[in-house]
Amino acid sequence: MKTRGAVALGCVLPLIAGGLLLAQTQDSDPLLRAMKDELERSRKLSLAGLDAPYFFEYRVEDTNSFNAAATLGALLSTDSRRSRLPMVRVRVGDYTFDNSNHIFSDASSGSRYDSGSLPIEDDYLAFRHAFWLATDRTYKAAEDAIARKRSSLKNISLPEQVPDFSKAPAVQAILPMKRDPLPAAAWSDRVVKLSAIFRDYPQVLSSSVDLEVSESTNYLVNSEGTVERTPEDLAYIRVRASGLAPDGVAVRDADSIQAFHAGDLPSEADLGRRVTEVAKDVAALTQAPVGEAYDGPMLFEARAAAQLFGQLLGDNLKVTRKPVADAGRSAPHVASEFENRVGSRVLPEFLTVIDDATLTQWHGETLLGHYEYDLEGVAPKPLTLIDKGVLRTYLLTRTPAFKGFDSSNGHARMTGSFGARGAGFGNLTIQSSETEPSSELKKKLIEMCQQRNKPYGILIRKLDYPSSASIEELRRLAAGASQSGGGHLVVLPLLVYKVYPDGREELVRGVQFRGVSTKSLKDIVATSQETYVLNMIDSNAPFALMGAGSYVASASVVAPAVLFDELEIEPIQEDVPKPPIVPPPALTSSAGNSLVASAAVR
Repeated sequence: MKTRGAVALGCVLPLIAGGLLLAQTQDSDPLLRAMKDELERSRKLSLAGLDAPYFFEYRVEDTNSFNAAATLGALLSTDSRRSRLPMVRVRVGDYTFDNSNHIFSDASSGSRYDSGSLPIEDDYLAFRHAFWLATDRTYKAAEDAIARKRSSLKNISLPEQVPDFSKAPAVQAILPMKRDPLPAAAWSDRVVKLSAIFRDYPQVLSSSVDLEVSESTNYLVNSEGTVERTPEDLAYIRVRASGLAPDGVAVRDADSIQAFHAGDLPSEADLGRRVTEVAKDVAALTQAPVGEAYDGPMLFEARAAAQLFGQLLGDNLKVTRKPVADAGRSAPHVASEFENRVGSRVLPEFLTVIDDATLTQWHGETLLGHYEYDLEGVAPKPLTLIDKGVLRTYLLTRTPAFKGFDSSNGHARMTGSFGARGAGFGNLTIQSSETEPSSELKKKLIEMCQQRNKPYGILIRKLDYPSSASIEELRRLAAGASQSGGGHLVVLPLLVYKVYPDGREELVRGVQFRGVSTKSLKDIVATSQETYVLNMIDSNAPFALMGAGSYVASASVVAPAVLFDELEIEPIQEDVPKPPIVPPPALTSSAGNSLVASAAVR
């Protein structure tokens, strides 16, 4: 009989062999060896009269990337790049109280001697020198931050005492790296061909197709004993297009297709169909009437529902801690709508929400929210966030958010702020115990509208998430929502249809949600059997804005179609620029080249 912790002799040899292989791999990788050696030397750092460091973390993103952009069959740009970006963290004090969670925790004053990048050649001594300079700068900044934090706390009192950092078990994960040359020329040609599809749609005034392929190796070494080298590859194609309606209002549509590896992206024919769909949507929107104010039953098809859950649930399950600030000074912090609501009903009881980053597929479809370890070296486990409508927990990092939620559950996926990582979801699945065919949901929508004497219902087929809007457009929408009393800003619906009693659908444009928030989710009355897998690139930018954010992570949302008992939309009220005075030039050689000014647009 074996006691707990005993190891059979047959298991000893594989363990010894594995340990020897790990040691050999680390010794053969000069970057990993430099990180370990310099961190071990840095642990001896101390300055008389100052707080001693208790935690060090060295992280490197070693990336080889290629991107290409094209419009209307012409290449706009290409770029191949190799980079190694180091990120050094030093915590002084202890796990209970340290230099993080203050408005100046990320501030760094004085001279900076490190360049912020590492050599792309494997030079052990150059790596050591770069980490030494970065550690020196970060240590000084940490000492300054903890002093400022103590000063701020002399004049304020915190509502509850929560530790600044939590412990986590050490991880040893050195995974093999396989790197193939990126087929830059082939992918450039494909992007050009895809962008040429928009030539057949004169209603589309502006369009682009962008490709990025990134092969990254993530290195992580910390003073608790974690040593990681893991692949983090990602490839994506973004399609964007816009046009003008007769009244001068801009309309747009977009699509994003991503995979872990470029070879796993859809075929050229499938990509062509996705681009054509965007072109047709924009062409149809330019001819669609402006939508009216509406308050009543609303049906979200599965794709739109996944987008809605991704924003409303995904964003609000990422709780953050309010940083310490000086007395009388406001701290930049946006509270989650779910804050302090654990144990409360936030969804109908037939809905359960689970984040399971260990999943790689959903009914045969690849999930991009799968990952082995988060940015802090913590492995995720299946996590029930909302159980039968009741909120149970949040997406947590090693920075405790609230009392009682003081340890990580493996969801540090963003760079974060105030000395902490930001939370993010992996594979967010919305599961229903009461489902019916999607066709039945549309019938229910019509029945509900007839019972309430409404001439039509509203069907949402697609939302702007991740968003293709400009930052300026988001600012205008936020200002407009605030002035109209709409409150919380939700992503725009891109494809909105009136559904009449006979089942006929009419596309409308120019509307936004009003008064929609996480509280609205309790008004879901029915869900479909069919689900949609939304693979996306999440970021810390609003609405996961395409091309924005200081850090991105692949994620997935799986959801059924949902029928709401009542939601509200309203026309977007904003000034619009005057449309072009003359029509565009011909995009085909057979068309005429005359430029005739139209009095209707003057």
